[in-house]
Amino acid sequence: MADSASHHQRAFLPLLAALVALAWLTLWAWSRSPYGRYLAHGDWTADGPAAALCRAGGPLVPLVLTAAAWIVMTAAMMLPTTLPLFDTFGRVVARRPDRRRLLLLLGLGYMAAWGGFGMFVHGLHTAVLALLPVPARYGWLAGAATIALAGAFQFSSLKRRCLAQCRSPLPFVSRHWRGTAPAWNSFTLGAHHGLFCVGCCWALMLLMFVVGMGSLGWMLVLAAAMAVEKNERWGRYLGTPLGVALLAWAGLLVWRHA
Repeated sequence: MADSASHHQRAFLPLLAALVALAWLTLWAWSRSPYGRYLAHGDWTADGPAAALCRAGGPLVPLVLTAAAWIVMTAAMMLPTTLPLFDTFGRVVARRPDRRRLLLLLGLGYMAAWGGFGMFVHGLHTAVLALLPVPARYGWLAGAATIALAGAFQFSSLKRRCLAQCRSPLPFVSRHWRGTAPAWNSFTLGAHHGLFCVGCCWALMLLMFVVGMGSLGWMLVLAAAMAVEKNERWGRYLGTPLGVALLAWAGLLVWRHA
C-alpha cells in the first residue's frame, strides 16, 4: 500500500512538470502566431486578425482572451513555485484513494486565486484607460510607476509575511487540512495558499502588464526570481537587491524621458 502511494506521488510531479512545459510551449507558439498581439494590452479593436470580433463582441471577447492568456501565463510562471506545496500535500493524502482528485483540486484552487487577481487587474486597467486616457507618448510613465511600485513592495512587511507562509508548506497544510469534505477542503486550501502567493508576488506579476504577456524572456527571469524567493534558503536575501534593481530601472526610465 505504501509502495503504491509512493509510486503515485512520484508520478504526479512529472505530470505537473509536463503541464508547466505545455504552458510555456503554448505561450511560445501564441506569441509567434498572428494572434500574438493579444498577449499585449493595446487596443484590440484597432487591427489584428480578431479585431472585428473584438468590436462586435464588446468587452467580452478581450476579457476572454486576457483570461486565457493570464491562466496560461500563471501556469507557466507560478506552478513551478508550488512544487513544495504539492509534494507536502501529496504526502499527507498519499494513502487516500482519491488523492489524484484532491491534488487536482488543490491546483485548481491555487489557479483560481491567481485567475481572480488577473481579472481584477484587467478590469482596473480597462477602467483607468477609459476614465483617464493617457496619450501614447506618456505610456512610459505608467510603466515607470509600475516598476517603481514593484521595487518598493519588495521592502514591505506584507511581502515578508506572505512570503513566510509560502516558504513553509508543511505547517500551512497542517493548519488548513481537515480531511472533512475533502474535495472542498483541497480546493480552499489551494485557494488560500494562492492568496498568500498573490500577496507576495502580485507586484512582480504586474510587470507583465508593462512588458507584455508574450515576453518569454522576462517571464523566465521573473519566474526564476519568484521560485528562488519562495523555495530556496537564500531566497530571502534576493528581495533587497531585486527591489533596488527595479527602483533603479524606474529611475532610469524617468531620467531618459523627463
